[in-house]
Formats: sequence, structure tokens, C-alpha cells
Amino acid sequence: MRYIIIGAGAVGGVIGGRLAHSGHEVVLVARGAHLAALRADGLRLRVPEGELTHRLPAVAGPEELGVLRADDVLVLAVKTQDTEAALAAWGPAPVEGGTTAAESLPLLCAQNGVEGQRRALRRFRHVYGACVWLPATHVEPGVVSAAGTPLTGVLHLGRCPHGTDDTLRRIAADLEGARFEAPVVADVARWQYAKLLSNLANAIEAVSGPLESEAARALYDRVRAEGEAVLDAAGIAYASGREQKEARGDKVTLVPLTGTPRGGGSSWQSLARGTGSIEADHLNGEIVLLGRLHGVATPLNELLQHLANAFAREHRAAGSLPVAELVRLADEAERRAA
Repeated sequence: MRYIIIGAGAVGGVIGGRLAHSGHEVVLVARGAHLAALRADGLRLRVPEGELTHRLPAVAGPEELGVLRADDVLVLAVKTQDTEAALAAWGPAPVEGGTTAAESLPLLCAQNGVEGQRRALRRFRHVYGACVWLPATHVEPGVVSAAGTPLTGVLHLGRCPHGTDDTLRRIAADLEGARFEAPVVADVARWQYAKLLSNLANAIEAVSGPLESEAARALYDRVRAEGEAVLDAAGIAYASGREQKEARGDKVTLVPLTGTPRGGGSSWQSLARGTGSIEADHLNGEIVLLGRLHGVATPLNELLQHLANAFAREHRAAGSLPVAELVRLADEAERRAA
């Protein structure tokens, strides 16, 4: 199988680089300065064993590949806010045999949250989801890093909305040969919603920095409790903390990478790179949406969604709002909602 990584940034670049290193055929899809660097110097993947350079085909869109192959696997790794444009571009792409990508190719959504795969199901027939536990960083154009060892990440895989199949098992086998653990599960959404609860901290980190203080961690506990209440009201199951801890174990231990300090998570990186957008609408905003649908107040997640979007829109520095001020705003939001 050939893997086409749509969005070869932090997560996509690491998955693509690891697959290429294990001998698989990989195409990277990127844009702007990152695409230019990939074409000029290859993908530079910084991992615990050193810096690996992979000179792989790099394209901006499907037109550059011509007719796609019947054994292609599309890996959608763009941020959720960029999903619709990616689906619109790749869905109609012709595939040998007279079909289109949307009709015949598997699409694996390697994204935070659950919205990307819901949108994909509107266009693509064969959609798969991944719960992505993969600490990765887009360091600079052409350079991505992943500091996990002995495994690079854990990717629970499943069909969307549920189930498994042989295609998924082949993908999982390829990933497991490329320094990932890739359990194939019939209920991938349980793992994704559990990860969503963790990702509610992304906006806190983005606007106020790492959750290192007691005040920041206490605020996250309140935000997460809001999220759990919403999922419970909606009847949505999610993996327990114990299940997640047992699944991760000590399989992905972060180690320092020379010359590559790890910043924050995906939302923090969006602000630090000045992309002008952030995924808060599909993380905290998912909780806000479900809260409105099921009659549960979500003032803290609504506040974080608003602040993260404002930071991205106004190109404000990541982590520049003091935690004490954020806690004050959160207290006010809860009082107004009471």
C-alpha cells in the first residue's frame, strides 16, 4: 500500500516519516514554506535515535499525482478546521478502475476530536478513525520531531462509526512495523472521546502556557468535569482513566532531543507558528455543542473556545495570558451561568 499523508505537519510528518523509514511508499501533502522545504531538502525527522532524512514525493494536491492507485491509503492529518478543504480536494480525485477516492479509497483520520471523521463520512465511503497518542512537534519548515521511546506513539484504530475490517488490520500491521502500537478496536470512538477530554486542556496551554501550576491544573479539572458531565448527559461512552493508563503504560516515554525543545501541544503550536487558526471549535467547542444539545451549561469550555479563537485571530503570543487572570475569567463565566 502507498500512504498519502494529507497534512504532513507534526503528526502527519511523523507518521509518514516512520512509515517511510520502515520501507513503505509514502507521499507527503503540504503547503507553503513547509512544502518548499520538503521538496528541496526532504523530510527531516528528529527522533531519539537521531535525525532521519527522507526524500519523499511532496505535493500540494491530488492533481500532481494524476490518477491515484487502487492500493492508496489516504491519511488525513490536517487540523480539523482545515478538514473540509482537504476533503473537497481529495474526494473527487480519480482512481484507477474508473472510481474516485471518495468511492473506493480508505481514509484514515489521524486528528484530534471527532468532527473530522463525521465530515469525512459525508463524502467518503470508507472512513477510519484513530485515537492519536503521538507527542510530535512541527519544528520548522521541513522538520518535525517526536520524542517518544521505545515507541513513537499509540494509535487506536477503528472503522467509523464502528467496527473493524481487513484493510484496517493491514494498516495497523504497517504502523506496528514503524514504531507505533496500533490496536484495532471496534469502538474507536470511546478512545477518541477520552482523548477529547484530555484535549480540553489544549486551550488553557495555548493561552496561558503549560499546566505546571496548581492553579492551572485545578482549572483543567473544572473544565474536564464540565466535559464529562456533557458526555454523560449525551450518553456518549469514553474510556476510563485506568484504561488509558494501562493502554499507554511506559510505551511512549519522552526524552530530550538535542536542539529540539518540545513546546506545547497542537493548539499551542498553532499560536506559536502564527497560523491564524486553532482547533478550539472542535475540542472545547465540541463540548459546548453537546452541552447546548443536551441542556448542560458549559461556561468554562465556552470561555476557552472564545479566548483561543481570539488569540489565533489576533496573532497573540502563545501562553501570554497569566493563569491567575484566566482563573478570574473562568470564575466570572461560571457566576454568570449560575
